[in-house]
Amino acid sequence: MSQQTFFRIGVIGAGAWGTALANVAARAGAEITLWTRDPNHAAQMTRTRINDKRLPGVRLHDNVRPTADCRDFADVDAVLLVTPAQSVRAIAGTFAPILREGAPIAVCAKGVERGTRMFMADVLGQAAPNHAAAALSGPSFAHDVAAGLPTAVTVAATDEAVAQRFCASLATPSFRLYHTSDLRGVEIGGAAKNVLAIACGVAAGRNLGASAQAALIARGFAELRRFGRAFGARDETLMGLSGLGDLVLTCGSLQSRNFALGHALGRGEPAPGALAEGALTATALVEMAREQGVDMPICAAVDAILSESLSVSDAVEALLARPQKSEV
Repeated sequence: MSQQTFFRIGVIGAGAWGTALANVAARAGAEITLWTRDPNHAAQMTRTRINDKRLPGVRLHDNVRPTADCRDFADVDAVLLVTPAQSVRAIAGTFAPILREGAPIAVCAKGVERGTRMFMADVLGQAAPNHAAAALSGPSFAHDVAAGLPTAVTVAATDEAVAQRFCASLATPSFRLYHTSDLRGVEIGGAAKNVLAIACGVAAGRNLGASAQAALIARGFAELRRFGRAFGARDETLMGLSGLGDLVLTCGSLQSRNFALGHALGRGEPAPGALAEGALTATALVEMAREQGVDMPICAAVDAILSESLSVSDAVEALLARPQKSEV
């Protein structure tokens, strides 16, 4: 590893995405500490070298060391925080006193904190103020990355040098990273596309057809751009991997938990497993948009469906009945 890369990287969260990122960073040459809150899970991964619980069939790289002890992060150079958005504050607050001062933290969750309506970098600024905040986001499924399939993502940090260093530390021949200082734009793309993916899942579950799917993606992206502009995001960021790219991927595959949730709702079935990030972000996103005077009818419809204040049929009918207007 060169001086421009991080030699020891801590990955907090041994879910599918955390495990995939741990393997990527290890393949890039870093020494990885992979944390799970469950000691039995850590022991199982250490013994079998496979995360059967979250990413079955994928062998852990030899440079990945599983642990359930936070203290093992005392000497890491940088951190990938790969936990659900709503737990970022608590987890970051737990690790901050342990980490080496100044070790940057890249949040890999996509969402807005409920209650505070804060983006993840702002949450991190409160929970771990002595650590530079970054965000890693883009069109990526854990199984694709773990299998070594070509993937490209974006890393953002207000100090672009931090983002560049994360990129250099994680890059492999099949995992390409781009850097930017537009941290807010990257965060908005990740948060909004999750809500829009639920809408696309609903349409697919209702068998509304490919034409409706394409229209939802296009008009959903228009909402994402309006929201992003209101909060200072750069247009080129929203058009890039962490915005449009991630939206296209997430809005068309049952590998996406958000799309799968919408698909189940569209079919009138119970929500699958743990609640997707988009469901936890929808209300905050819609409230923030309303305060800024941003029109987001698709996201508002998703929020209404999730809160059961509007049926799927009524939501579809309401969207189709909206007044005619210019596309631009």
